[in-house]
Amino acid sequence: MSTEAARKRHRLLLVDDQPGNVQLLAEVLAEGFELHGATSGPRALELAARERIDLVLLDVMMPGMDGFEVCRRLKADERTRGIPVIFVTSLGEVQDETAGFEAGGVDYITKPISPPVVRARVRTHIALKEARDRLEELALVDGLTGVANRRRFEECLESEWRRAQRNRHWLSLALLDIDHFKGFNDRYGHAQGDECLRAVAQALATVCRRPSDLFARYGGEEFALVLPETAAEGAQAALLLGIGRVAELAIAHDSSSCDAKVSVSLGAVSLIPAEGDDPKACLERVDRLLYDAKRDGRRHGLHQDLVTGIRVRIPASLPAGKEEPERS
Repeated sequence: MSTEAARKRHRLLLVDDQPGNVQLLAEVLAEGFELHGATSGPRALELAARERIDLVLLDVMMPGMDGFEVCRRLKADERTRGIPVIFVTSLGEVQDETAGFEAGGVDYITKPISPPVVRARVRTHIALKEARDRLEELALVDGLTGVANRRRFEECLESEWRRAQRNRHWLSLALLDIDHFKGFNDRYGHAQGDECLRAVAQALATVCRRPSDLFARYGGEEFALVLPETAAEGAQAALLLGIGRVAELAIAHDSSSCDAKVSVSLGAVSLIPAEGDDPKACLERVDRLLYDAKRDGRRHGLHQDLVTGIRVRIPASLPAGKEEPERS
């Protein structure tokens, strides 16, 4: 286990309609965990979604909404479906355990509880969740550049598109391409080409200022950026910041016809998705704008299509001393 993981205090949610039972579990698990308690199903669902819970210990027999139903709802919500659930109950028949596993539980502890057994099973399922989370993370990271991969980008775009539609929020999307990268590989070799990709990716990734922002390798020398709740002005500022960071790298590119250093071209769209709008169609629109920027001479070309359909040309860098506008 990494030092960072060892320092992390995992968050447990203890759910039982009897406050005394919640207190008993809290005493058993007091050392090494951050504990949250709930005495009803609705409150448990609220806390699980809000508090980034790592594991739930859940009673079955509760009035109103029993533990099996709570577990089913946790597994139906994309925010909480990955949280392991251990049932803690006096029901000890085989059919009860089977019902718990069918609802999505990972383990079953019968009352009266044994403190060493509870602690051991909690640690086991926390370790399993960490391993699973790490595998999922690796599956969503580009191995060469260390940024998100195309699969992660597509998942993020789909999710943020639905959220923007639902909440009537702005969403900005961009595609970025290293100019004449084939020529760079031919001139300097693929090993140096890989180093260039890594450096450019890390430079461009710095435009992500919020947890919801995502920068990803889209394929080859092409990258993608998703900026939720970001209108055109904020997107332009973020993209110009990225352009400036790439320029600061000052990577020589003798084979480029548009600059002596490595440069990028990009296209972007900022919009509030309407009902029935398709994220794939929007991505195609961004790709056409990227093509327009490259056709018009590359070298930091940025074409941005606003919600009004107006296409604008953006300068290669912000005027000296101008601060980045607020994102909105």
